[in-house]
Amino acid sequence: SVNISILIVAVVIFLLVIHHNFLSLSDFLRRELSDPSPLGLQPIDFIPAAPQRLTDERNDKEIPVVIAASDERLGGAIAAMNSIYQHTRSNVVFHIVTLNDTVDHLRMWLRSPPLKNMRYRILDFDPRVLEGKVQVDPQKADTFKPLTFARFYLPNLIPHAEKVIYVDDDVIVQDDIVELYNTPLKPGHAAAFSDDCDSTSSKVAVRGAGNQYNYIGFLDYKKETIRKLAMKANTCSFNPGVFVANLTEWKLQNITKQLEKWMTLNVLEELYSKTLAGSITTPPLLIVFYKQHSSIDPMWNVRHLGSSAGKRYSPQFVKAAKLLHWNGHFKPWGRTASYAEVWEKWYVPDPAGKFNLIRRHSEAYEAK
Repeated sequence: SVNISILIVAVVIFLLVIHHNFLSLSDFLRRELSDPSPLGLQPIDFIPAAPQRLTDERNDKEIPVVIAASDERLGGAIAAMNSIYQHTRSNVVFHIVTLNDTVDHLRMWLRSPPLKNMRYRILDFDPRVLEGKVQVDPQKADTFKPLTFARFYLPNLIPHAEKVIYVDDDVIVQDDIVELYNTPLKPGHAAAFSDDCDSTSSKVAVRGAGNQYNYIGFLDYKKETIRKLAMKANTCSFNPGVFVANLTEWKLQNITKQLEKWMTLNVLEELYSKTLAGSITTPPLLIVFYKQHSSIDPMWNVRHLGSSAGKRYSPQFVKAAKLLHWNGHFKPWGRTASYAEVWEKWYVPDPAGKFNLIRRHSEAYEAK
């Protein structure tokens, strides 16, 4: 009878353990299924694998590339991705961040023959994550571009990646992007940018836009909060339109929270320069990465092609550039921009006929 009693007690304990584990698992699954992403970044489309033929031809190393795709600039993102895809033999996976009302248009465009074998994942960005962090002028609400802040949330976009490339939608890549991906980052650095004092960008003076090359062009040094940071006003700024991020370091240093902190403080104290040269996404990055970032090869971000309609670089230099960047008001798909014919080589026509591409006749670009 003693043995039977012991057996009964053991069975009861065993059943209680199973019941407890089952409840824990149920609770976990319930939270996983019901909790929305705290950042409103929801994956809604994914092509999990390239065709076998492409898998055999291309290297196995997966290169994550993040790009934002707004509806009015969708043709730019398409051209950028096409140029990256056609120049690499690596296994590039595009993580395309967009707004919900753009998804159908984007998905249709990605079915175009030149793009149909690309691997990609589409993420819907919820602008509500920016509430209280960005000051939006009601009279200029239409000019507010929430997707420009997607780069602040890279670990949430690709939670399992260790390293990632971010590119703006107004770029064209002319070399294998695996070289950019392999940019060495110093220990403790969460990102590598192209400094604005580098040999390529310093050739160009941008008039009427403030000082685009130093911190004083982006931050208001009259504000005590900025002065307390003890950041030298003449420190060389950097361009955040193309960069490589070490997401392990990014998460360790809680970079996203740091960026959000400075966004919120700007809403309260107006810390950005009144003669702001660039996008409002740049100042928080300059603060958080002050003297704490590595450098990418300047030829991987040859920029200011959109600063004016004139040609600031020689055809030979443009041909040698690994990445061309039309930052500025003159986009190659809209107003007349320099070397727009280079961009048009990689543009894929919009199957929906929505994207308004203004064709130009300019000097031929020698591809040889």
